Amino acid sequence: MNEERARELLQAARAEAQAGLKYTEGSGREDRAAENDTGDIADPAQSLTAEGMDDAIAESLRDRLDALDRAEHRLGDGTYGRSVRSGLPIPDERLEADPAAELTVEEARQEPESGR
Repeated sequence: MNEERARELLQAARAEAQAGLKYTEGSGREDRAAENDTGDIADPAQSLTAEGMDDAIAESLRDRLDALDRAEHRLGDGTYGRSVRSGLPIPDERLEADPAAELTVEEARQEPESGR
């Protein structure tokens, strides 16, 4: 994949993750405010569940931004598009689907808990 296309994909993925994080953090603030309201809440656990979901989504989006930072660093040092584990090339199709991919599909299947 050429550098220009990689930058374009990384920038688009970053904008999407940042927008999602901004929305999720706002939603989390609203959920916390609703919990503090003295209004009639049918199920107080509902707001706690929503807060937990917002927190989990925000954490996932922060992880995504970290992965994008690492990908941009690899782009700068000339290793973008290669597995961080083996150095094997990551196919362009995979990078189009996930511009922050750090492993080949085969390597990622070996690490289901990492999400890389």
